[in-house]
Formats: sequence, structure tokens, C-alpha cells
Amino acid sequence: MLTANGRPNNNHHQIPSVMFKLRLIAIVAATCFLAVPAIDWLIPLARAQAFILTPAAEDPDVLDANSPADPVLQLPAEAFLGLPLDRKGAVDWMQALNSGIIAPRTTTRQMVMEEMEILDQDVIMKNTRDMPYVKFPHKPHTRWLSCSNCHNEIFATKTGSSQINMRKIFLGEYCGVCHGKVAFTPTNSCERCHSVPHGSTKAWW
Repeated sequence: MLTANGRPNNNHHQIPSVMFKLRLIAIVAATCFLAVPAIDWLIPLARAQAFILTPAAEDPDVLDANSPADPVLQLPAEAFLGLPLDRKGAVDWMQALNSGIIAPRTTTRQMVMEEMEILDQDVIMKNTRDMPYVKFPHKPHTRWLSCSNCHNEIFATKTGSSQINMRKIFLGEYCGVCHGKVAFTPTNSCERCHSVPHGSTKAWW
């Protein structure tokens, strides 16, 4: 291509080079943009994976060694001795409950045991993308928790009104208030919640 004065115009060779640089910048920017939520996910996931279900007895965030009650507290190994374990090696509290090894009290303020108000109702959560649906069974939870433990401070009573997702669970919200602390950890027991296959999803357990 020639300019008006008859000299060769090399600018058209620079256009692909400029476009290439712009595309490269766009790719880098997009990668950085996508990396932020990815890191956001990985950090709590790593924390959750590293979380110990049974904290060390000497952990100052868990126990106050200066408390007068400290000498009478059992060490975790002693307290959990004889309790059934799940396939991950953690205490299987439901098996312990079903077998009668433990019998949760309805209150700490009375000696006479009252029966728990059990709700036999399942809630199916379908906003799970390519994962099987989540089935939340009220029955095993209400066998030792009253409704007020969860509603309405943690969960709204209307199905679908609580914006639950795995990131929030890993950060200790919603199900993560208990799961990952005193109940089974959600990071390596997906099938215990995602138990309802749908469409092309398959049960891997």
C-alpha cells in the first residue's frame, strides 16, 4: 500500500500487532478478574480442609486453661472413646444417636426428660448446578435440636429464601455453623447432602 506521496505505507502491518496486544491485555485482565472469585473460593476451602473436627484440648480459642472447670473436663480422646466413627474417621453422631449410646437432653434446666418435638419433613434444594440436589432432612436434626436453634437466626422458615451456597458454608454460615465444627465436615462428604440425582447427574457414592 502506498501513501499519497508514493511511499510505502507500513502502518497496515502494525494493525495486527496492535490488535494482538489488545487481545493479550484483555485475556490477562479476564484471567485476573476470574482469579479473584477463584481465590475467594480456595481460601475458605483450604481453611475448611485444614479445620480439625476435634480441636486440641490446649487450643486457647476453645478452652480456657485458667477456668476452675478445666481440671474436670475430659480430653477429646477420652470423651469420644467408644463412639462410632464414619468412614472419614470422625464421630458418627447419628449412628451414636440411633444406637442409644447418646441421649441428648431436651433442656439443662430439668431432671425429667421430655420428648423432643420431631419434624419428619425433607426440604429439597435444587439450586445446585451440575451437582445432585441437596436433601435436608428435618427429622435427624430435630431429634436433638429445637426449631429455635436454626430458625430464624440462621435459616429463614420459608423454603428458598435463605441464600445458601458452599462458600458461605465453608466460612461457617448456614449449615457451616455446625458442619465442619461439631458435625461432619462438608468438604469431603458431598454425597451426604447432595443425595438426589437429577437429569444427567449421577450418584457416585
